[in-house]
Amino acid sequence: MKIKAKDFVEIEYTGKIVDLNQAFDTTYEETAKKENIHNKNMDYGPVIVCIGEKHLLPGLDRKLEGKETGKEYKIRLLPEEGFGKKSAKLLKLVPAKVFKQQQIQPMPGLEINVDGNPGRIMSVSGGRIIVDFNHPLAGKELEYEIKVNKVEKDKKAKLMALLKIELNAKDAKVEEKDGKISIKKEFPKQIEDEAKKRIKSLIPEIKEIEFKK
Repeated sequence: MKIKAKDFVEIEYTGKIVDLNQAFDTTYEETAKKENIHNKNMDYGPVIVCIGEKHLLPGLDRKLEGKETGKEYKIRLLPEEGFGKKSAKLLKLVPAKVFKQQQIQPMPGLEINVDGNPGRIMSVSGGRIIVDFNHPLAGKELEYEIKVNKVEKDKKAKLMALLKIELNAKDAKVEEKDGKISIKKEFPKQIEDEAKKRIKSLIPEIKEIEFKK
């Protein structure tokens, strides 16, 4: 079966930085341990994504369209298809007082967070501290080894995937009764209203949804 936009697809993958031949992301726990990128808070195993809905890097999203289920692929991504090119505009001069307020001793290579923006200190010279706010993988060519398991048809599985990816609600409980879907997870009403529209748009077989405490 060929994959098309808006299909929910179950995949497994490992993403590598080409010039370093180094893995930075994987769905395989053993690979994560071997590559020293294991995260105890990560749920390893196959993941379900909706194609064309920005659940994956832009280039990977596009290049999966037309691929076939049950096959494995190697997909190469240029920087602009992955985390973007390096931008000189994201090299910022940050006053030393910002670090003093946070009780941080600035030094090259230190990863920091300034006003919610993650960055990495490039150089320290007196009161002049240059921070790179580019994504750590900006400017890098990437390669994904990806296995396309299947197109997911079960509406509950699709809903759980959507809740996990878009609302970070992997612990939500989903029940179906008399054709109505109940989601046991509380959100602000505006988010619930937007989520209902999004769910009905991508999973049209779901007609009625309610959020419960």
